[in-house]
Amino acid sequence: MWPLILFTIYFLGISSACEFTPSSAQETGIVCRVTKPAALVLNEKTSEVIQAAFRHASFPNITGEKAVRFLGKVTYGLTNIQVSNLSIESSEVDLKQDDVVEIMIKNVSASFKGTLNYGYGTWFVQVEHSIDFEIFSSIDLQVNTKLTCGNNRVAADTSDCYLTFHQLILHLQGNKEPGWFKQLFTDIISFTLKLVLKGQICKEINYVANLLGGFIQDRADFLSYEDIGVNIDITDFPVIKENYLESHHKGFLAYNNLTIPYNDSVFSPSLLTHNRMLYFWFSEQVLDSLVLGYFLDQHLALNLTGDELKDILQNDNDASHQEILREILQRHPANDITAKVWSLTAPRIKITPKGTIVTSSVAVQISTTSSSDVYFETETVTAVQASYADKKLKLHPSDPIISIRNVRSSLKVSMNEEQIEQFLQTVVSEFGIPAIVKRLETALTSLMNSKSLNLFEIINPEIIPHEGYLIVQLDFGFPHHLLVDFLKRTL
Repeated sequence: MWPLILFTIYFLGISSACEFTPSSAQETGIVCRVTKPAALVLNEKTSEVIQAAFRHASFPNITGEKAVRFLGKVTYGLTNIQVSNLSIESSEVDLKQDDVVEIMIKNVSASFKGTLNYGYGTWFVQVEHSIDFEIFSSIDLQVNTKLTCGNNRVAADTSDCYLTFHQLILHLQGNKEPGWFKQLFTDIISFTLKLVLKGQICKEINYVANLLGGFIQDRADFLSYEDIGVNIDITDFPVIKENYLESHHKGFLAYNNLTIPYNDSVFSPSLLTHNRMLYFWFSEQVLDSLVLGYFLDQHLALNLTGDELKDILQNDNDASHQEILREILQRHPANDITAKVWSLTAPRIKITPKGTIVTSSVAVQISTTSSSDVYFETETVTAVQASYADKKLKLHPSDPIISIRNVRSSLKVSMNEEQIEQFLQTVVSEFGIPAIVKRLETALTSLMNSKSLNLFEIINPEIIPHEGYLIVQLDFGFPHHLLVDFLKRTL
């Protein structure tokens, strides 16, 4: 359970030196909240992780000696200890107010096999033997997990780990009958064996927990692309409440040493509920600075062939528009035409209850092989609602406000300037913006899939805009195949 709760906190790729200043809370741009329903769902995978921890544990040889009446000094050693026949009856998880995730694993039944070497005797008689042994055990396991800072990231501390043994039975050489010899060694080694099992299993649980957290992180850092990223250092220690876990992050643009700090954060815990499994809160400044990074890295440009340009405009059934288009393009064949669209300035992002308001200044140039071209600039203000379904991002633009300016053409056309501007305004509004949005949907979906977001079972996601911030809330099912892939390749 503990490594899977980390799934959501590592989902943002947490990285931090764990040094917080009094003003750090004002710098929060992203918040991640994992609720109790999510913890219960993730708990279903507990048994697989527990079994992996047991199987992966490397048990040291156990040696000791004891003075026994009539036998003298008895020495013993348990070697080649291996685990088999592991089963788990049930597991429970609870979020505690003292920033602890409590996991109770009940009736873990396991058998341990290996070799027992022993010797006993006096100065004149010495007996040494080596026999196979099998130990049957029934254990309750309690792990009180705390989220800590370590190695420049948030880590799981599972050192508060307890094993309670209900049963510990030793069989020697397949002999199932009780006897004084077996009872002797059961009494001698049981206490030592319990300590060793506790130490190794709890150590392995801690290892697997942090390993799985890093595994998820590497596949889910969906805010980064090439040299563009978001600084999501935590701004405070993660909080564990009765109904949720929550972590706060900076959200600064990370691009060529450029840093854009926030003056203030509008986040309040009351803005998020705990009815859904997972919540993300994004300040509009995060999205605004991320778009700036894409602009600075020259990603906000699009080149079109003549066929692509004609495909975009083919649904314009207005005869006058088609005539104007033919006149502008001078009836050149498609392979003689190219078009380029690029942002003149970084688009600005403002989030309102109506949607994400995108303000952009764009240039368009249509060129032909005969060196004839048409150039114009357009200012657009568009409200965009976003949704996610069938593992695809959908963008829904509405109410565009279009302004055409700086129209230049080397072509001789019969239209006046007002007619051309009106035509271009219609083209941008009805065909240009939808075409750009469609390409953005494909590109952003591909980016998210490259970060393996499509591997997660996302259920009924909602993207809800508010004044100055955006909330993403969803339920999920932890993908069994992802856990299996991790366990196979890592352990």
